[in-house]
Amino acid sequence: METKEEYTWDLTHMYPNIQDWQKDVEDAKKLSKEITAKRGTVTKSAEKLLSTLTLNDELAIKVTAIYVYAKMYFDQDMKNSQAKELYEIADALHTKIGDELAFLEPELLEMDEAKFQGYIRLQPKLRTYSHMFKKLFQKKEHIFPAEIEEILTKMNSLGSSFEKVYDDMTVNDIDYPEVKDTSGESITANNANYYKVLISQDRTLRKTFFQALLGTYGKYINTITSSYYGSVKHDIFLAKTRKYKSSRQMALNENIIPVDVYDNLIKTVKENTDVLQEYITFRKNILKLDEIHFYDLFVPIVKDIDKTYTYEEAQELVLAATSVLGDDYTAVLKEAFTNRWIDAFPGKSKVSGAYAIEAYGHHPYSLLNYTGTLGDVFTLAHELGHVMHSYYSSKNQPFIDSDYTIFTAEVASTVNEQLLYHYLLKKSSSQAEKALLLSNHLDNIRSTLYRQTLFADFESQAHQMVEEEKPLLPEVLSNLHKELYQTYHGSDFIIDPELGYEWARIPHFYRSFYVYQYATGVSAAISIANKVLAEGNTAVKNYRDFLTKGGSDYSINLLKIAGVDMASPEPILDAISNFEETLKELKKLI
Repeated sequence: METKEEYTWDLTHMYPNIQDWQKDVEDAKKLSKEITAKRGTVTKSAEKLLSTLTLNDELAIKVTAIYVYAKMYFDQDMKNSQAKELYEIADALHTKIGDELAFLEPELLEMDEAKFQGYIRLQPKLRTYSHMFKKLFQKKEHIFPAEIEEILTKMNSLGSSFEKVYDDMTVNDIDYPEVKDTSGESITANNANYYKVLISQDRTLRKTFFQALLGTYGKYINTITSSYYGSVKHDIFLAKTRKYKSSRQMALNENIIPVDVYDNLIKTVKENTDVLQEYITFRKNILKLDEIHFYDLFVPIVKDIDKTYTYEEAQELVLAATSVLGDDYTAVLKEAFTNRWIDAFPGKSKVSGAYAIEAYGHHPYSLLNYTGTLGDVFTLAHELGHVMHSYYSSKNQPFIDSDYTIFTAEVASTVNEQLLYHYLLKKSSSQAEKALLLSNHLDNIRSTLYRQTLFADFESQAHQMVEEEKPLLPEVLSNLHKELYQTYHGSDFIIDPELGYEWARIPHFYRSFYVYQYATGVSAAISIANKVLAEGNTAVKNYRDFLTKGGSDYSINLLKIAGVDMASPEPILDAISNFEETLKELKKLI
């Protein structure tokens, strides 16, 4: 059935027609050449510096719009040959311009702080770039002259081939086995069916699927280990070359995150696994199991009440839940609903999943695949959190400071989810509905805070082994993974041999030290939502201020505006306390 136009994106808000998009592509190429022609002269005077940075902003704004438009056009209909061509042009343009401008950062770093401040006195407009240079100067000792940087850029490209090998093998080459459910129907034991099967009430199917899928990774564990080992060694080579103390410090320094934040997360969570272990035992008892295994962690312990929500009902719920954030916040959400910022429903050739995306100077957009489930309502709230963060940041910051980091990216989206959860819990009309919400909330914290911290712990220890010149052997990684599961989940949790291979199916490990941000993000969001609901206007004002800041300061400092210090245990303990209170409430109901 054809989706009504009102529920699809209006991409003419960005480009009225393809010809305008193509003109921007040509303009971007010219701008890149114009900037490249300034090589060697960029820092010779305040005027030359301002001219180059202004052109670079203009180019970046165009390239982002070109890419975002092409991606959305393609994602709406992936069989559209014109859309595919535009997407490939945009992707190639992005890579080409990145290569052409590799000289710029090293050349900017030929200056020092004193020279830049002197240029600001001569040309006050340069003050706009103060935070950018603050970050650059902090990385100065790790940046090399242009010729070496160009070599390292090519090395990075080679380093990414380990992830490509992994993707090709796990997506294209592995022949995943078939398993049968109780009705005799065959199901492929692959990642596409992973979640659908692990929430099934058919425990035999869950177990068989788990053993088949992870057992398949086990058959290829030597090759996967070699691929991951290569990726880690590449990280460590770059870290040593750039004079970092560790690969972890290098990864975190990208967003100026102190290593203490990472250590604090793992330490705090590890010291508070007792409530997770209490939940594991509770789950085992509710499911009436003699033993609890990994394949028992995802199946709902509260029966779904089969309630569905129209898209309009979901909109009203999100508007009501977030109304505490102010009338103007609500007004922008309404505009998103009515002015076609959202592509809402599944389509035959539409990309799966959900996301939010923005190009500076244009309103944000969001993609959904809405089917009416409670989970879809939460996804709507989540993606609109991203939309609102981007909207307010772009409205209040110059381009150079408008983009927030990955470290803060999941905060606004998860705050919206938390507000929706509390709103639904308050208005729930039955014990069954309330129990479902509490149970889902527990599982979200378990999978986001505890599980991602476990992964962060694994990743840190794996990198440390290589930095200590210890080889990453398949059995070493598998044993480490199993040991961490036992430590976090406790003695009631049974460790199956196949669980040792789970690390091998986590593609995020090829984006080093990335996953910890899911855990810090949910911790920050729970803490902020609690403050908003408990403290009212002051907390709302602080959070709304945070939403306007984009990337205008270090992420740690920006979260402090919202009342959260991620270098301290407090927000993580807030999330753990929330988990504990939720478990108590659920125990009263079932």
